[in-house]
Amino acid sequence: MSESTQLLLAALTGIAVIVVLITAAKLHPFLSLTLGSLTVGAVAGLPMADTVESFSAGVGSTVAGVGMLIALGAMFGKLLADSGGADQIVDTIIGKSSDRMLPWSMAGIGALIGLPMFFEIGLVLLMPVIFLVARRSGRSLVALGIPALAGLSAMHGFVPPHPGPLAAVGQLDADLGLTLGLGVIVAIPTIVVAGPLFARLATAWVDVPPPALFDVDEKERSGDRPSFPLTLATVLLPVVLMLGKTLADILDAQGALRSTLDFIGTPLIALLISVLVALFTFGSAGGMSWEKITDSIGASLGPIAGIVFIVAAGGGFKQTLVDTGIADVVAEWVEDSNLSVLLVAWLVAVLIRLATGSATVATVTAAGIMVPLAEGLPTAEVSLLVLAIGAGSVFFSHVNDAGFWLVKEYFGMTIGQTIKTWSLMETVLSVSGLIFVMLLGLVV
Repeated sequence: MSESTQLLLAALTGIAVIVVLITAAKLHPFLSLTLGSLTVGAVAGLPMADTVESFSAGVGSTVAGVGMLIALGAMFGKLLADSGGADQIVDTIIGKSSDRMLPWSMAGIGALIGLPMFFEIGLVLLMPVIFLVARRSGRSLVALGIPALAGLSAMHGFVPPHPGPLAAVGQLDADLGLTLGLGVIVAIPTIVVAGPLFARLATAWVDVPPPALFDVDEKERSGDRPSFPLTLATVLLPVVLMLGKTLADILDAQGALRSTLDFIGTPLIALLISVLVALFTFGSAGGMSWEKITDSIGASLGPIAGIVFIVAAGGGFKQTLVDTGIADVVAEWVEDSNLSVLLVAWLVAVLIRLATGSATVATVTAAGIMVPLAEGLPTAEVSLLVLAIGAGSVFFSHVNDAGFWLVKEYFGMTIGQTIKTWSLMETVLSVSGLIFVMLLGLVV
């Protein structure tokens, strides 16, 4: 057996182990990725001590780089929710929308809420809003829910600081600010296609009335809430800070201005500044006592511990692939195939997504495989590679995805109805996202 064949067999065996353990054995992705990494090293003929060292190095560097950002993002999202800032965004946008524009407004709400929040948190926050608006307007739950979920899912797949895109940025050494900016550019038309436009078709296939869930009261939240301009400015603050660093790079700024923008635009500092600002703009302005603010911050970390370790294990798997030389073999194959590197990245992410059901696992694994191909690419193309992987990571959510069951149960749909609405929406989001990424690649 040639060395290349052995390395490819090692990669396929490792991925198969991860897939089987997650889907069949229902083992936690952290353990599955760990065992998959050890399998890769063993089949590739790498000494086990070296395999463990590679995996540990990958985990450590990922936690150091990505784990801190995920933690700060969770604190920011929790303060936004607990202060009533999320409600303020929703109420303001809905109050200014006509009945015809409601699906478009719901897509905007999903995207705005999804910008600083993890998918599961954003989904839980959005559901009462979707139900309330559907009842008040008399519109189908699908007509309003699909656009909101499209906005939320697009942010989850394309825009840092969500764990998947953030991990891919770190693994591929992409420019975070540029990736964030290009991610927003791709996300907007993708949301339009997969949200309000696709919802028209989905509503014709499935008509679901809003359930009685969350029907207990539609009273206004008691207490103060931060104003809409203040909330919006705070939500966009980390985006502006990170884009400022990218702008300085593009304009080749020098001196104190360059040093300042480089410092505050560093992802860790940008999110840290945003959390500190949110203590006052969300916390104090939302009528929260200092004790409640600190409790909110503390409560934000527990739910994301699993996410951090899954992403970290994905980083370990990536490093194992790199150190065995498997990624170089894949890179050579892709170069010889004459296929677009963006298309290949999307296909790899799609296959892992379909097999494991996890967008985060799909992203971090696909990014690890594509590392050698990112070397030598222009900065903008590396960012587009991250976005192509992100697009593939949300392809056709089905029964092995926790998000599938969340949507099914909240909407009160059958499995068939969920596939016709949620699963197909994710597929449209993925395919249209790839198309817009490749179109963007023609001009950047």
